Amino acid sequence: MPLSEDEQRILSEIESQLRESDPDLAEEVSRTTVYRDAFSKLRWAVAGFVVFLGVSVLLLSVNYLLAFVGFLGMFAMAMYIERNLRRVGKAGIDEATRAFRRNSLRDYLDSAGNRARERLRRDDEES
Repeated sequence: MPLSEDEQRILSEIESQLRESDPDLAEEVSRTTVYRDAFSKLRWAVAGFVVFLGVSVLLLSVNYLLAFVGFLGMFAMAMYIERNLRRVGKAGIDEATRAFRRNSLRDYLDSAGNRARERLRRDDEES
């Protein structure tokens, strides 16, 4: 159900007040997506899967029961990965690929350089 004109006006007023009172928070909220938490958990789960795989392979020569514990850890990480992939879904994966293309390393470095230049300009103006 779409918002009425009054509701849209009220939301835009709240947004403008937020941008005036705390621009850093407003920028952080605008950059944060619904899928950010799930992608963070996915990264850690993939790293855990790789670690448990390495542990399992290394412990296979020592003791097969310890290697089995490593396998159980791998299985747990695989289940966790699957659960978070379901949370993300196709829309989240599409959004992540668009964000990755949009926020390339070159753009990141350019924006870091621009921020540094702005800080130096402000320091020069204050002096």
